[in-house]
Amino acid sequence: MAKKVILVDDSRTILASAELALEELVQSGQVHFFTYSNPQQFLDEALGGSVDYDLLISDINMPQVSGLEVSAKLKQDPRFKSKPILILTTESSAEMKEKGKAIGVTGWMVKPFSDQKLVKSIKMVLGI
Repeated sequence: MAKKVILVDDSRTILASAELALEELVQSGQVHFFTYSNPQQFLDEALGGSVDYDLLISDINMPQVSGLEVSAKLKQDPRFKSKPILILTTESSAEMKEKGKAIGVTGWMVKPFSDQKLVKSIKMVLGI
């Protein structure tokens, strides 16, 4: 059964790049891939019960709500507490990574990312 992967990023370029990178996983039926450019919309839908995921990938610096805030709110909800979250961001400071770790994010990837690294990380986290 395909795993549901959601990417939340306010950059349309990043969303399109990730979609291309995951094309093979989607076509092979291993992954269903969905994107959100508005983190608040995603958070509202997830907490409202209309969206679920097997893996969330999120940017940090977004205008409506930060990826770390999204992660923290999801991790407080029993439905999402144990679900993996990868951060995909330009932030690479030890302080930011520590904040993410304290919230419970699974991993950290720094932009720009390679297609291979993104695919490898997703496969590793989802065990596919």
